[in-house]
Amino acid sequence: MSTLKPHEIVSELDKFVIGQNKAKRMVAVAIRNRWRRQQLPEDLRDEVAPKNIIMMGPTGVGKTEIARRLAKLSGAPFVKVEATKFTEVGYVGRDVESMIRDLVEIAISLVREEETARVQKKAEAEAESRLMDLLLPSSFGSPEREGTREKLRQQYRLGVIDDREVEMEVTETPGASIDVFAIPGMEHMGDQMKGLFSKAFPPKRSRRKLKVREAYKLLVQEESAKLVDEEKIVRLAKERAEQVGIVFIDEIDKIASANSQSRTSDISREGVQRDLLPIVEGSAVNTKHGIVHTDHILFIAAGAFHFSKPSDMIPELQGRFPLRVELDPLGREEFLRILKEPDNALTKQYTALLKTEQVILSFTDDGLEEMASFAQEINSRSEDIGARRLYTIMEKVLADISFDAPEMPGAQVVINRDYVREHLTDVREDQDLSQYIL
Repeated sequence: MSTLKPHEIVSELDKFVIGQNKAKRMVAVAIRNRWRRQQLPEDLRDEVAPKNIIMMGPTGVGKTEIARRLAKLSGAPFVKVEATKFTEVGYVGRDVESMIRDLVEIAISLVREEETARVQKKAEAEAESRLMDLLLPSSFGSPEREGTREKLRQQYRLGVIDDREVEMEVTETPGASIDVFAIPGMEHMGDQMKGLFSKAFPPKRSRRKLKVREAYKLLVQEESAKLVDEEKIVRLAKERAEQVGIVFIDEIDKIASANSQSRTSDISREGVQRDLLPIVEGSAVNTKHGIVHTDHILFIAAGAFHFSKPSDMIPELQGRFPLRVELDPLGREEFLRILKEPDNALTKQYTALLKTEQVILSFTDDGLEEMASFAQEINSRSEDIGARRLYTIMEKVLADISFDAPEMPGAQVVINRDYVREHLTDVREDQDLSQYIL
């Protein structure tokens, strides 16, 4: 459970998402409310439901990134789904309950990683001991064996015997198999059948020769598996999914329509909305790990809402998303900040990538300003895809350097205004060509 205060959460989000302060403040309060709820008496705690959020704004302004970074900050299980991938019960396609099953699987992976990290040192010590047993024949006498074992241990730690081979038992991984239950809407049944098959036909073990470094990795995995309690992992994961899980439903505007009775496809969209109702409101979902309750899962929905608005959703679903925030479209100033400020800024990524080829890349302020201006210009002339426009502009500008970098080690390349204009001339002049920058 995250103990970060709202202003601390906003500060952390500022490192990765430029602007959108209203949305950051809203999600920060939602996360803090979870901590507050845990401090309440148990009888009142169950009565406090999360306030689900709808984010409205054009593509590429940071809706998904805010939710993803928020989940990472709070250590919460997070799953992103698209509303358009689901269908009404009775149609072929994924059912809405599958998003909760996915959330539980992600929670299990999250908890397993934490538990494995907790026992890592003990697992490594046990693996090293087993490795010494494999390297040292049992025919040695006791005093001689201990001395030799210690020498081997020192050699292993120095990496001297990494390429020596040892023979050990390994679990055979099954080959490629046809997934009979990979039918949309039948995933739950498929999971159950796979579980039954795995119990009826446990994996076989066989003896193989492996190099010491590979054998050690396998031994650490085996020892870690022995030290962690799978039942405890599943129990903790289910609890974490139920109490702090976050489900991000993207493209929710695509299942809302102002004229829902005009086409049969729109009626199906209403069906998806009706199916979402119990999940968002709070219900019990059957998973292969048991029943999972959705009452305290935080749902964050997002959509551009170009051709529809939240009031076009069925009233019951609207009521399940009491908080709404509109994200601002991005302009030149925001693009410039995106290129400069975030910890994962594109300029930092490309500089690091080309440094692997011994090419020193640097960006001048006027070069970045030119790219930001061009991004705004193209977004205003064609489809506004927000900050995603910067990806393709950067690729276009650096295409020649990226291609020639292996042949120019030690080179220093400065990306200034003239360089950017030179490499974007054909796109700026040819209106049709600019449409290919998506």
